[in-house]
Amino acid sequence: MIAGDALASLWQLAGLPGEALGCATLTGQDPVYPSSFAVGTAAQSTIAAAALAACELGHQRGVPRQDVAVDMTHAAAECLGWFSIDGVVPEPWDKFSGLYQARDGWVRVHANFAHHRDGALRLLGLDPATAERTDAERAFSRWAAMDFETAATEAGLVTAALRTFEQWDASEAGRAIAAQPLMTFTRIGDASPLALPRLHETQRPLEGIRVLDLTRILAGPVGGRALAAYGADVLLVNSPHLPNIEAIADTSRGKRSAHVDLRTAEGRHAMDHLAAGAHVFVQGYRPGALAGLGFGAKALARRRPGIVAVSLSAYGTQGPWAGKRGFDSLVQTATGFNHAEAEAAGQPGKPRPLPMQILDQATGYLIAFGAAAALHRQQREGGSWHVEVSLAQTAQWLRQLNRVEDGFAVMKPALAPYLETTESGFGTLQALRHSAQLSRTPAAWLRASEPPGSSRPQW
Repeated sequence: MIAGDALASLWQLAGLPGEALGCATLTGQDPVYPSSFAVGTAAQSTIAAAALAACELGHQRGVPRQDVAVDMTHAAAECLGWFSIDGVVPEPWDKFSGLYQARDGWVRVHANFAHHRDGALRLLGLDPATAERTDAERAFSRWAAMDFETAATEAGLVTAALRTFEQWDASEAGRAIAAQPLMTFTRIGDASPLALPRLHETQRPLEGIRVLDLTRILAGPVGGRALAAYGADVLLVNSPHLPNIEAIADTSRGKRSAHVDLRTAEGRHAMDHLAAGAHVFVQGYRPGALAGLGFGAKALARRRPGIVAVSLSAYGTQGPWAGKRGFDSLVQTATGFNHAEAEAAGQPGKPRPLPMQILDQATGYLIAFGAAAALHRQQREGGSWHVEVSLAQTAQWLRQLNRVEDGFAVMKPALAPYLETTESGFGTLQALRHSAQLSRTPAAWLRASEPPGSSRPQW
C-alpha cells in the first residue's frame, strides 16, 4: 500500500469528504530508514491525515480549503522524536530497560519509571538498591519467557515476551486485536452541534478549539502537540504525583501545562470546570482509570454534551489484554515485530527493534486525526463522540502495509535540514520541525514548551 492509498483508507474510515483528498501532496517513498516495514508510509500518511482533517474542519467553519504537503523523509525523521536540551541529548532508556535472554526466549523490560524498574527487579529476586544489569541478565536465565511475562502482568508491571507473528496471531489477545478496526468513532450521546468560534482564513484551522490533554507517555503527547501546531488551545494536565519522561520538553511545544490532582475534591472540581469548556478531551491512562474517577467518556458526554473524547490504550478494548499496560517497545516485542525485523535483516539470533517508536508516533497522529475528524462529524451531525485508538491496533495496521524489499540498504538521513531551535521552559530546545506544510496558514507552535504545573488549570 502506498502512502496515498493509506491516507485515503484513513479518510474513508473517518467518513470525511472525499474531495478534500485532492488537497494532499505526498512525496517520497519507502525505504527512508533501515527497516523491512513501511515506517515512512506510516509516518507520512498519519501526519497527512491529521493535518488534512484539521484543515477540513477549518473549511467546515467557513474558510477555503488549503493544500497540505508532507515529505516522507521529513515525516519519518519527525517520528524519531529526537531532541536536545542545552546541547545535551537525553538518554532515552534506563540502564535496565531492554531485552533479556530468558531460558527459552527473550523478554523486554520497560524500566524508565522507577516503580516499574524496581518491581521487575524484585520479581527477579534482586534488590533494586544494589542490582546491576548483569545481575538481571543472570536472573533472567532462570525464567521461562512467558512465565515471567505472566508473573509481571499479574503484578501490574510492564514487560513483554518475544513472539513471532505466528505466535501472536494464534494467541487470544492477537485474535482480539485482529478483529478490531484501526480506530473507532462511536456516538455516545445526543447533542446539538457546538457553536465554534468564527474562523478567519488567516487563522490556523483549529484556532478556537480547546483541547484537554491528559496524557503522559509518547503517543498521547504527540497527538496533543499536533493539534497545537494546527492552532488548538491545548492544556496539558498532569497529576502532581506522577513522573514524566524527559521527552515532555519536546512534546509540550505549543501547549500550556497545569497540575490537577483528581484524587482530591478540589482537583475534580477543577477538572469539571475545564471539561465544561473543552471541545476535545484526550486521555492515555490505563483503561478504566479515569472512568473510576468520574471522567470516563460517557460521564464527560453527560457533563459536556457535544464533547469529543479520545481514548488511548496499549492493547485495545477487547480481549484478555484490554486492560494490560504497555509501551511501544513492548508492543513491538509482544506482537512479532522484533522477531520479523531481525529475520529480515539476516540476524535472527537477536530481536531487532523498528528504527523509531513508530507505533507511538503514528498512534499520536491518529489521535490528532481522530479528534479533528470527530469534531467535523459533531458539527455535521451533532452528538457526543468517543474515538478509540491503541498501539496494538496501529501495529496490526502497520503489518498490513507492504513489507519493504531491500529496506536495510538505505542509510539514515541527516536530521539537520529538519531541525529548529527555540527557547523553552526546560532550556534551549532543538527538535524536529513539523513535517506537514499547510499552504495558507503554516503549522506552528506559538507557545514554548513549559514544565508541568507552569500554568493554572483554567481556560
